[in-house]
Amino acid sequence: MNVITDEQKIDRLLTRGVAAVYPTAEKLRELLMSGKRLRLYNGIDPTAPFMHIGHAMQLRKLREFQDLGHEVIMLIGSFTAMIGDPTDKLATRKQLTKAEVLANAATYKKQASKILKFSGSNSAKLMFNDKWLAKMSFADVVDLSSHFTVQQMMERDMFQKRSAEQKPIYLHEFFYPLMQGYDSVAMDVDLEVGGNDQTFNMLAGRTLMREMKQKEKYVLTISLLTNSDGKKMSKSEGGIIALNDAPEDMFGKIMAMDDSMIVPYFELTTDLEDDEITAVESAIAGGMNPRDAKMRLAETVVAMYHSAKAAKEAKKHFTQVFSNKEMPDVIPELSMGGRNMTIVDALVEAGFASSNGDAKRLIQEGAVKIDATVISDPMTQVAPQVGGSILQKGKRFFVKLLP
Repeated sequence: MNVITDEQKIDRLLTRGVAAVYPTAEKLRELLMSGKRLRLYNGIDPTAPFMHIGHAMQLRKLREFQDLGHEVIMLIGSFTAMIGDPTDKLATRKQLTKAEVLANAATYKKQASKILKFSGSNSAKLMFNDKWLAKMSFADVVDLSSHFTVQQMMERDMFQKRSAEQKPIYLHEFFYPLMQGYDSVAMDVDLEVGGNDQTFNMLAGRTLMREMKQKEKYVLTISLLTNSDGKKMSKSEGGIIALNDAPEDMFGKIMAMDDSMIVPYFELTTDLEDDEITAVESAIAGGMNPRDAKMRLAETVVAMYHSAKAAKEAKKHFTQVFSNKEMPDVIPELSMGGRNMTIVDALVEAGFASSNGDAKRLIQEGAVKIDATVISDPMTQVAPQVGGSILQKGKRFFVKLLP
């Protein structure tokens, strides 16, 4: 496989959306310009059945390497997800079963295929880390842990905070960076790409590669998407855009973002050129309505993960429902089978709530309407009506309840 050493593409690769490079960006640039084909990876723990824009940012960086001819791996943390990454967590993560992990990961390749090429020339590889981690003996784990000190582990901010607040730090949480670090050894990689919140874990792999394989491992960290409060957009923190969101949902979530996030989103999640992004930033500073910039951003992102046609339809849907306060042209239908049901049951059956508790929360928040009337009592009965009734959740979700 021929490796491309285009200087302009490599410079963009090492700067756009990049937070840091270890040991240095200059050394990695020299390696890339040398024409050596690198083996690199990004690891994803399947802690939910969907991937999100944060994952996509890292996979998009892998795609840049793939387009230059390098070998890329998407690693599913099929073992590490059962332990739980303690990164940025002030409480211990819930441990998942293997069945839960595999169920969550079932569609990850399909979702990632929106970004990476898994077929044809220089196709991306899909790997699972239980293949080697599950086979390690206790002696192997002891040997692996001998490469680190307790003091090194306690340098992590979240452990220091927990210790100061007298919150528990479980021993298995120290094992997580060891396991992620060993992934690099098992796959014999040259480079790891990940969010900059994963720096500690990725550098653990750099240590193990140096000590166990006498090999340099590079680390490239990606800047995080954060909300207006500075919190990262993630499954645990909320505010995420899932890659399998419907076009209308994806569009609506972007339009609901804080205005301060427009420029970072353009930079980190799209292929717009730097000068175009600068022009958007200048236009907003000069008095342009941020809503117009968000409309462009939303249409761009939806087109990337669905299609240009889906993006235009999502824009039309948003304009009708939100701007003009109209109902969408097409409303999904749900048959009630001739029976009465509570509003809670209707929300769950329509897929607007994941559980009865979630449905009750939506009702308490005033987010539920039947035929434009706000419902405040979770025991409200919904009876079959000739012609159907319109069940609405929030501003964006509608379903017609048919008899």
